Amino acid sequence: MKIIDILRLDRPTLSFEVFPPKTMDNYASVEKATTEIAGLKPDYMSITYGAGGGTSDHTVNIAANILETYGVPVVAHLTCASSTKNKVQGVLRQLKERHIENVLALRGDIPENADFPLPNQYKYASELVAEIRESGDFCIGGACYPEGHVEAANQKEDILNLKKKVEAGCDYLVTQMFFDNNILYSFLYRLREQGITVPVVAGIMPVTNGKQIKRITSLSGTYLPARFKAIVDRFGDDPAAMKQAGIAYATEQIIDLIANGVNGIHVYSMNKPEVARAIQDNLSQIIK
Repeated sequence: MKIIDILRLDRPTLSFEVFPPKTMDNYASVEKATTEIAGLKPDYMSITYGAGGGTSDHTVNIAANILETYGVPVVAHLTCASSTKNKVQGVLRQLKERHIENVLALRGDIPENADFPLPNQYKYASELVAEIRESGDFCIGGACYPEGHVEAANQKEDILNLKKKVEAGCDYLVTQMFFDNNILYSFLYRLREQGITVPVVAGIMPVTNGKQIKRITSLSGTYLPARFKAIVDRFGDDPAAMKQAGIAYATEQIIDLIANGVNGIHVYSMNKPEVARAIQDNLSQIIK
C-alpha cells in the first residue's frame, strides 16, 4: 500500500522508524527488534539507509521481510550524496523486485574530503526525487525541517528549496524531530503560504537518555523548550526515569498534535520495541 493513500485516511496514523545494522554481526539483533516493532502492526514503518550506501542491501532486506512476513507497509530510505547514480538505480531495481513501492528520498550527509558532487552524483534531494519519479510508480516522501535546514541561509530560502522538492515529485513530507509543537504549527502555516499542500507527517523522537539529547542538539541545533530541559536535568542521570519521562513527553506532544488536526505521526523509535509499544499503548484509544 502506498503511504500517500494511508495519509489520506480520515484518521490519525502512527508509524515507526528503524535502522539497519552497520555490520552483519549485528544483523540478527536488529532484525529481531524490527520484527517486534512490526508485530505491533503500525500503519507503516520506515527503514533508514546506511551511510555511504554500505547497508543499502540490509535496508531492502529488512523492509521486504517486514512487508512479506507481517504485511506492514514499508518505506525504504534512499540517500544520494554518498552514492553514484548507477548505485541509486540499482537500489531502485531491488525495491521493485521486492515489491516495495514507497521511498523516502534524501540527499544525506556530504562525504568528508570529497569533491561533491561528482558528474555521476546528485547534488540535491530534488534531483533524486525527479529521478525516482521517472523510474517507476513509487510513492515518494521527502524530509522537511520545521526549524530550517542547517545549511539554509534562512527559513524562507529553506521553504523555497522544499517547494522545488515537492514540485519534483514528492507525495508527502516528514519532519525532522522537534520538541515544541508551536514550531510545527508555524511551519505548516508558512508552507501553505507558499502553496505547499502535500501531507506533512510530524516526526517525534522519544528521548530516553540524557546523552541522546546532547548528541541530537549538537548535530541539528534543535530548540529545547524549558519544560523539556527541566525533564532532562531532573531525570537524565536515571535511565529508567528518563525513559519513562521521555515517552510521556513524546506522548503528550502527539496528543496535542492530533487534537490540533495533525494526523500523521512518525515516531523515531530507534530499534526499541519497548518504546514503540509504550507509545502505541498510551495512544490506544486515540488512534483506534
